[in-house]
Amino acid sequence: MNPQYDLHAHSTASDGTLAPAELMRRAQAAGVGVMALTDHDTLAGLDEAAAEAARLGLGFVPGVEISVTWNATTIHVVGLRIDPENVQLIDGLTRLQAFRDWRAVEIGRRLDAAGYAGAFEGARALSNGRLISRTHFARFLVDNGHAADVRAVFRKFLVKGKPGFVAGQWAGLDEAVQWIRSAGGQAVIAHPARYTLTRSKLRRLLAAFAAAGGEGLEVVSGSHSRDDYFSMAHLARDFGLLASSGSDYHGPEHPWIELGRLPDLPDGCRAIWKEWPLSI
Repeated sequence: MNPQYDLHAHSTASDGTLAPAELMRRAQAAGVGVMALTDHDTLAGLDEAAAEAARLGLGFVPGVEISVTWNATTIHVVGLRIDPENVQLIDGLTRLQAFRDWRAVEIGRRLDAAGYAGAFEGARALSNGRLISRTHFARFLVDNGHAADVRAVFRKFLVKGKPGFVAGQWAGLDEAVQWIRSAGGQAVIAHPARYTLTRSKLRRLLAAFAAAGGEGLEVVSGSHSRDDYFSMAHLARDFGLLASSGSDYHGPEHPWIELGRLPDLPDGCRAIWKEWPLSI
């Protein structure tokens, strides 16, 4: 029986709620055979996760999820099998982390001005203290009774035209792919069905991504429907992209997305892991 691959997940190094080692333990208990850690714009959790995966005998893939601005839209590009010591990748992520630091302060300032006092301090308290994301602000606002759940916070507070919105200033698509390739990794478009892009714009994105050296498309995702699996598989074939599979797991607070529950890739997909060494 082939192991289950989960190639997209988050820890407390970014906006997940499980420490990297705890995430690895949960993955093994859920029956995952090969697990990736792909925190947002940071490599901080990889050493801890790799050490625990080795102790457990769990296959481990070092990764990252890079924030990208493409045609005024925020896109996420996952890097798999990256070298965490690569200078070009580290330098690029350092730039994004500096913007994240500024954005967190600015979101807090705007929410304060809108009457939601203490948002920055509250978000920081819910984070690791190094990377404060919009999800941490969302958790603070839910905890303080301003919205029913995290999804509601994003709709009410953090999208364009709402009080806590700050436009992203992320990496270019070509830049992000180059950082990943320079680190020996493979670039994958994350959860493509989730973006608010028309079908023609999504095809333009995939064409630009493939031209830049991108290799994969996340066909199976925790945020995709069954119909999405098949439409994304079709797009992967159209653009010659390898198919990836990832839960986008953030923690047990989101029970609709769980480790170990991903379906098989649709027939006709070329799995990104097929050429990987058996030692992973």
